[in-house]
Amino acid sequence: MSDCPQTAQEGTFLKPEHTKVTRHSDVPSLSKPPTLPPNAHLEGDCRGVASILARVGDKWSVFVIMLLGGGPRRFNEIKRMIGGISQRMLTLTLRGLERDGLVTRTVFPTIPPRVDYELTDLGRGLWTPVGALGKWAQDHLVEIEDARARFDRRNEAG
Repeated sequence: MSDCPQTAQEGTFLKPEHTKVTRHSDVPSLSKPPTLPPNAHLEGDCRGVASILARVGDKWSVFVIMLLGGGPRRFNEIKRMIGGISQRMLTLTLRGLERDGLVTRTVFPTIPPRVDYELTDLGRGLWTPVGALGKWAQDHLVEIEDARARFDRRNEAG
């Protein structure tokens, strides 16, 4: 029996394999912490950036931004072009993008009312990197699917 505590995972015992720890004082370049400018890390800044990245990194937002890069689109047109998105999720996504100043919503006084969504200048600035990310994902889809399959096979065997 080992001195290491038993984990909840099927009675696996933890055994330390690497016990030599390098201390900062043993490495000249690490003996002093790096000097940061005043207020280099403000909690509010991190939260703000995180909320923006959460919006921009959301899969539905990426699809909507990519589509609107081609010009204004109507709600149902966007919904048809993005397979698998529900009406509610598209509504929430467009609302969030509008709130963040990335998309404008224009209502035309027709019967029935026509509503167009379009990227703002800020949204068009985001379209290039989001489009590049989407293109990268599309270009590497097969490689990533192959890597996932290899990973899953390895982990199923173990």
